[in-house]
Amino acid sequence: MSSSSSFVKVVLVTGGSSGIGQAICVRLAAQGHRVFGTTRKAMEQPNGYRLVDMDITDEASVQRGVEEVLREAGRIDVVVNNAGLGIQGPAEDITPELALTLLDTNVLGAHRVCRAVLPGMRDRKAGLIINISSLAANFGLPFRSFYSASKAALERYTETLSMELEPFGIHVVSLQPGEYNTKIATSRLKPATISAVYEKAYARTMDVLGSSLHYSRDPDEVAVMVAEIMVTAKPKSVYRAAHGMQLFSILAKKLFPGRRFEQMVMKHYK
Repeated sequence: MSSSSSFVKVVLVTGGSSGIGQAICVRLAAQGHRVFGTTRKAMEQPNGYRLVDMDITDEASVQRGVEEVLREAGRIDVVVNNAGLGIQGPAEDITPELALTLLDTNVLGAHRVCRAVLPGMRDRKAGLIINISSLAANFGLPFRSFYSASKAALERYTETLSMELEPFGIHVVSLQPGEYNTKIATSRLKPATISAVYEKAYARTMDVLGSSLHYSRDPDEVAVMVAEIMVTAKPKSVYRAAHGMQLFSILAKKLFPGRRFEQMVMKHYK
């Protein structure tokens, strides 16, 4: 990647207390950047970076968190919209209320943060927004319909925001991780009950999804990519942090007819 100025940047990372967000905060702080992570729970302050209280589903909370960072640091150079939720269950069993909870975090949460930081970035005619999407944005996954849908929506939002902000010198990119070793699997939303007609297929899929094969990689790999994007003068629109079959699935989606690709996905989960 081509390198631009490497001066210390003020970085805001949502969901900075665990998983990929924590890995990003730790790596960027170690590189000398001034890093603020967000959390919804009161926690002991980590070494190297600051945790700020912020609930991205609450407009007032987002504004307060951003204002706190601006008071302390004077500006925000980089935003990494990482906070998000997972969801699992047959599409038919996902209530609209449960789906809205997911979309409010995964799509509107990022939007709230962007709205809060953009006035300052526009004034300075500089800034970088990295929206952490998912490889799942590229295709539907069995029993994770609304997860794929929410990440696909975030992709289109990111694409549009990039075009609208280009005249102001603000770069907006999407970063799509595959499956990494985080706690998202233990905190996924799920319906109260699973319809009997889906039970066997759902159980098989969850067994595959929960295997070590899916969650063996270190989330620091994503943090390394974030650090590289930050020093790239003209970043690409989309980056992917994935390997092997997960990365091949992107190519397969483009090469194979739709029904054939669906059969391949279902075979994988059987």
